[in-house]
Amino acid sequence: MKAYDLVELAGRNLRESVLRNSLTILGISVGVASLVAMLSLGIGLQQLAGKRLEKAGIFDTVFVTSRRDFRGMNREESAGGASPEQARALDEPARLEIERLPNVVEAYPDLRFITEVRYAEKPHLTMVAGLPYSAGNTDAFEGLAGSFFSSDTAPEAVLQKPFAEELLGRKPKPGLDDTKAADLAKELVGKDVAILYAQRAAPSSGEETAESYSVISRRQTLKIVGISDVDPEGMRGPVRANVFLPLKLAQSLHVMQASDLRDSMRSFSNVPTYLSLTVRVKSPKQVEGVQNAIKKMGFNTFSILDASRSLQRFFAVLDLFLGIFGSLALVVASLGIINTLVMAILERRREIGIMKAIGGSDWDVAFLFLTEAVAMGVTGGSLGVLLGWLIGRVINFGTNVYLQRQSLPPENLWAVPWWLVLGAIIFAQIVSLVAGVYPALRAAKLDPVQALRYE
Repeated sequence: MKAYDLVELAGRNLRESVLRNSLTILGISVGVASLVAMLSLGIGLQQLAGKRLEKAGIFDTVFVTSRRDFRGMNREESAGGASPEQARALDEPARLEIERLPNVVEAYPDLRFITEVRYAEKPHLTMVAGLPYSAGNTDAFEGLAGSFFSSDTAPEAVLQKPFAEELLGRKPKPGLDDTKAADLAKELVGKDVAILYAQRAAPSSGEETAESYSVISRRQTLKIVGISDVDPEGMRGPVRANVFLPLKLAQSLHVMQASDLRDSMRSFSNVPTYLSLTVRVKSPKQVEGVQNAIKKMGFNTFSILDASRSLQRFFAVLDLFLGIFGSLALVVASLGIINTLVMAILERRREIGIMKAIGGSDWDVAFLFLTEAVAMGVTGGSLGVLLGWLIGRVINFGTNVYLQRQSLPPENLWAVPWWLVLGAIIFAQIVSLVAGVYPALRAAKLDPVQALRYE
């Protein structure tokens, strides 16, 4: 039998039992919609997490530490390389060497310290960090109200929004973020704050020994120039800073760092050493190559790509389980296909007998029922994708209404990529085809004489 005749006959048979076949197709649609909805949720959450990290501007960043101060970030680093006693110091020559590596934009020390910030002579204890002037061009300060530093040595400060609210004596309700950075900037930009810090100073005359230095209490006045709405240090957890000042200004202050206490217990040197460096790479694609080059120099490295691998594994497992639960409804729908086609065999025995009597082969009969199963799969799969997309839009709309009532920005929790649409339809066809195998073989094995005698 020709393929065109086979398709025409299958379509005519499906139209004869419209209600029963429609219910079977509806069952497939619900199964595919469940699968699409589940996987779309997992993909949407994964894309949302990726955008958050990308917006923080740390996908092109590598954090470097010395094995003298920290063990490796993973077991391989801890097991390999030089021992902590023999490891290379993370000092200024090492920073310059890292900065000269291919595809490295800049490498700067991570200067941060806990200090007392005074605004209107009221003390506030918080973390302060130095930032290079180039940080103003990254996405990390996309939501900045006011301006970034005017130069790398200007006595200016950029505040995180929660700390700006603290300076003004405001206490936002938990989970309620209804204050705009622009409103805070109107009250704070142009005002002065003072930081009190401990400065490491050279030894006084008459006490010049290689192992000694003085600690002096200092005060530095900074002009507030901007309020950051996006948290550029969200990944740093408890050590994230609330106040940023220009990096070169921070270096000129010679603020006591943890590395100074470490050096006082080891051989002292006038060459600056650092606990960690931040290395910016030209593009996220080149991060891995830069990491490998720095590891060969004997240092530990960490990038968000390392963390994202764990995140990708988590979402892969999540997608697997969501796909399994979503497929259960499709498996149940396949039972409906088997039931529909078996009933069709009982009703069309005489028709099958006539087909065989006029020269139709067993394979023609089998292909006829398989074509009907695939037709139900294609129709049900297409409608299921559309239904799953509609479910996603409705849930996304409801979620954003809830977020709006909580004064939170809207989010896109749902994503239906083209490969999911195509994959869901193909998967529905495969399930329908497998479900149609048993009825097709059963119909093909019918004895034409017995079939013609059936009433």
